[in-house]
Amino acid sequence: MYNKFSRFERATHLLAGVALAALTIVPAAAQTVPPVDADANEAGEEIVVSGYRRSLDEAIEIKRNTVGFSDSIVATDIADFPEQNLSEALQRIPGVTIERERGLGTRVNVRGLPSEFTFVSINKLATASGSGGRDVEFDIFASELIQSVTVQKSPTAADEEGGIAGSVSIRTARPFDNPGLRLVGSVEGAYNSISEKIDPNFSFLASNTFGDFGVLVSVAKQQRTNRTDSNSGINFRPIARWTDRTGSGAVYRDQAIAVLQRDAGITFTNADKNKIVFLDKVGDRVYQNDQDRLGLSGSVQYKPSETFSLAFDAFIGSYDSVEDEYDAAGYSASSNSTLETIHEVDKTTLSSAGIIVLRDVSYTNTQHEFLSKQYINETDYRQFGGELNWETGNWKINALGGYSGAKKTIDYANLKHVAYAPSRTRYTETGGETIPSANPRTIDMYNAPASYLFEAYETTREQIEDDKYAAQLDLTYGFDSSVLKRFNVGGRYTNKTNQRQYGEEKIQGPTRGSTAYVNKRTLADSPLTNVTEIVGGKDYQVRDLAWAQVSNEYARSFFRPAGFVTPFANANYAKVSEETFAGYAMVDFEFDVAVPVFVNLGGRYLRTDIHSEGFHQIQNPNGTTGLTPAPVASDGSYEKFLPSFNAHAEITDSLVLRAAASKTLIRPALSDLAYKRTASIGNFRYTDGNPGLKPTLADQWEIGAEQYLGGGGILAASYFWKKIKGVVQSQLTGEVPNVTVYNANGTVNGVYDFDVYQPVNAEGSYDVSGIELNAVIPFGMAAKWLEGFGLNANATFLDSSLTGQSDLGIPTSPIGLSDNTYNATLFYDRGPLSLRVSYNRKGAYVERIERNMYPVYRDAYGQFDVAASYQVTRNFRVELQGINVGNAKTTGYTMDPSFPVMYESSGSRISLGVRAQF
Repeated sequence: MYNKFSRFERATHLLAGVALAALTIVPAAAQTVPPVDADANEAGEEIVVSGYRRSLDEAIEIKRNTVGFSDSIVATDIADFPEQNLSEALQRIPGVTIERERGLGTRVNVRGLPSEFTFVSINKLATASGSGGRDVEFDIFASELIQSVTVQKSPTAADEEGGIAGSVSIRTARPFDNPGLRLVGSVEGAYNSISEKIDPNFSFLASNTFGDFGVLVSVAKQQRTNRTDSNSGINFRPIARWTDRTGSGAVYRDQAIAVLQRDAGITFTNADKNKIVFLDKVGDRVYQNDQDRLGLSGSVQYKPSETFSLAFDAFIGSYDSVEDEYDAAGYSASSNSTLETIHEVDKTTLSSAGIIVLRDVSYTNTQHEFLSKQYINETDYRQFGGELNWETGNWKINALGGYSGAKKTIDYANLKHVAYAPSRTRYTETGGETIPSANPRTIDMYNAPASYLFEAYETTREQIEDDKYAAQLDLTYGFDSSVLKRFNVGGRYTNKTNQRQYGEEKIQGPTRGSTAYVNKRTLADSPLTNVTEIVGGKDYQVRDLAWAQVSNEYARSFFRPAGFVTPFANANYAKVSEETFAGYAMVDFEFDVAVPVFVNLGGRYLRTDIHSEGFHQIQNPNGTTGLTPAPVASDGSYEKFLPSFNAHAEITDSLVLRAAASKTLIRPALSDLAYKRTASIGNFRYTDGNPGLKPTLADQWEIGAEQYLGGGGILAASYFWKKIKGVVQSQLTGEVPNVTVYNANGTVNGVYDFDVYQPVNAEGSYDVSGIELNAVIPFGMAAKWLEGFGLNANATFLDSSLTGQSDLGIPTSPIGLSDNTYNATLFYDRGPLSLRVSYNRKGAYVERIERNMYPVYRDAYGQFDVAASYQVTRNFRVELQGINVGNAKTTGYTMDPSFPVMYESSGSRISLGVRAQF
């Protein structure tokens, strides 16, 4: 069996030793309890409060002192973020929402825009996560290691370019943030309502300053077991699947056309081939995801005075996950099937797009599949950086440099059994189902193991290495003038490399290690177990259904020969290097025009050079048929000038008006720039990279007002507008004729023309505008008896012009853009007791364009989270947290909610823990 946690256990022992070593250098005289914020209890003893109010106060102070538009979240101590990972902590920030995958927050969206439009840095260095894109996979980072996060929504010239939506600036703790000795630790257990397992989680921080030096080490380790049940994989497939058939496939074409006429009254013409659609596939799936996250942040700081500081920061860790997926699916569009009977047709719901949907159909030979899949993901990340801050006379000098890297290895396996038989597939209220048809050869797909023949044990292996280097020098001169206050100039160098290796291997045959296909082994020849017994926990949650499959533990041990490793293939190798030189200058003015006014003007010039290398398929040079990989490389570059303007006016001591305008960009994903070709055999499609991609640009401006309230509150509103140009979209760019497609047993399925799609910079532009509202209201302002109660709420409303990404001309919003988002936290924080109830909601958005034709939406999603803590003594606190306490389901649909594509339940998560501080 795969040993998925051994590396973490070794690393835990190592990090524990590092933390203890840090403590041993602390002088005994310095080991005192630091002062704490407190309210008095009835006995007169000072009790430490939870710190939520202080976090809000600090976040509001950061917002007020930032040059442009920004919002922040602050952890006053380690473990003050009560979420599963960093992305879930960020969703409380105004304008920030997250993407969820099977109950876990993953990527971050700012102002409803796609996650790849957000630039992320840790300690001012661009962050690698091994995704191959610009977006950062936040699920690999433990929230307990983070000191503060600021989302900068209007850039200055000094900010590293790269965030059309905004820039997420993450900061880890340093020892002089809280001088003196500081020891903080927490231990908790978390219970998942579906898997019914309890997962451990602990975090620990040791920090001390002695003289001019300080040292800090913090460690966070979390194990998480989460089960998700899903009725999904339901999508439109055009009738062209059969009506385009020729030769021996003409019989399927003729029958499909005849059944359309007979049962639906549809006289088929070739113009209709993409506008008559049916259910391609319906799957019932159980996912079991075991995660082990380990993170360490450390800092050594030398600070002899308030005008000089030198710090070295390290942020390292690993994130391992093993996801087992058990999938039972009915694939109605099999190549040797066609329409048999149409039971229900929908000609009205999508009539405005000219689309007819076959809602309920019996098929002549559905491909039923039992798939036991396993994804093993190992990610190691590390970041090292140094920063110098020095003030001398009128000069301020900031210098920084560092490295961020991630290495991700993905090992995937799929045990596939297939049964061909007539079946009936139809939509249900929440998804879809495949049931027996009236044909006497039909089967109950969930209870016919002897009908399923072993097809293959498929394996793939992928390795991604993501490395980023950066260095920056920033000089600021302060003037004594009453108007001209500062002049700032600086430069930055970055070098980013992404390298991908990929390979696949398919094992076929009735015995372990056999490569010859012998179609005799059935599903019944392997030991079968109910899927919910394999993964543990409750019965299947999204339908009244039960079925048995082969466990991944058995599949891995039986089908893989001793020493088996999926080999990498040269044809799948790709590497992209990106080097950027940037220089900038800014000037600050402060003057009075009836009220104090601050103005920041600047410009940033950059040059980016790109080198892409890999392999491309060419005709065999020896004259034989077929293709062979040949090395290929390309170089490119672009230059941009990005101006910026930020200003604010203090109308009163508590009312601030802000305005900002700038040009900014987001670079294409490194994986999109790579020379690589992937094949989608079922869709008769190749997808290529495009080394010639240019960045996506945006012109933007924003105006807003901020009213600061007494007692740590704020009311803020802003209007923003963006014109986005050169969006990267997938488009048809070519065709490869006469591609032979083979069946699993080696026989020829047919010869087809394959479309070639590439990411390209789309012509034209689209506008995005919106209103953002933010309120932190301490209720004690209204009445003394409400002291401690308060509300922290925000909302973002967007409007966008249409982008027309569908090949059928169906109008859609930009992929990933949500029209509205809401976050609200009602809290009580006074004395030893702290209570919080939070609700976050993200509106529906286009998740993808299926087959480049049919928009698929992720439905609006809202979730309740709760947190409560009680300070038992000065040093100990008990904490209770609940995530998704209402057990909200994740859903999606194609074009209209009456055509669901997904109904997914990940349950709720309840944790109980103890926190100690000395």
